[in-house]
Amino acid sequence: MYGGDTRMIIPPPILGPDKTAAFPTETVWGLAAPATLAGWNTLRRIKGRAEGHAFQVSCASAELALAWAAEPELLRQLSELWPGPLTLVVQAAADVPTKLAPDGWVGLRVPAHPAAQALLQANGGRLITSSLNRSGEPTARTEAEARALGLADYVVPDGGHAPSGQASTVLRVQPGQLEVLRAGPLRAEALREHLQGHGLEELKIVGAGL
Repeated sequence: MYGGDTRMIIPPPILGPDKTAAFPTETVWGLAAPATLAGWNTLRRIKGRAEGHAFQVSCASAELALAWAAEPELLRQLSELWPGPLTLVVQAAADVPTKLAPDGWVGLRVPAHPAAQALLQANGGRLITSSLNRSGEPTARTEAEARALGLADYVVPDGGHAPSGQASTVLRVQPGQLEVLRAGPLRAEALREHLQGHGLEELKIVGAGL
């Protein structure tokens, strides 16, 4: 997708315990904080979200994402759809901090954008992330808007690769089925083809919009 482009000239920031970064993905601009209680509190305060609201966990690799899943084997087969615009909501492993999976579920994603990957790799491979906006307000669409919002301590340049503007597809992985929580760039035909290619035809796709 990005053709080996290396226009990420500025090194990505290493985030302190309560620091945040605005960063581009292949979908929308995001807001990232360390995957810790302090990072969760910081992101919640900036976003203006309620105590029990979960944030997505973005990972530098599928392996790091799989380590936070209670049942990684099914996720392993689905993880070949990463990196890309897909968030998989799975039952969280026992060692995932409770605040990051308040209801026992955690949303995991491996973004493809080189700037997002650089940020993740500079910060241990995992960050809690959300769209770059205050809750209920429009998400930043461009680097200029990301800077103008002033929500983050740092802004990671997009390196000439602007996000598409369409949020990621979100699927909840459950026994025997995949539930569409949010439609996005991943089309139903591509998902069914992947399932058939991995012997997972028995998995039902439920929910509207995919």
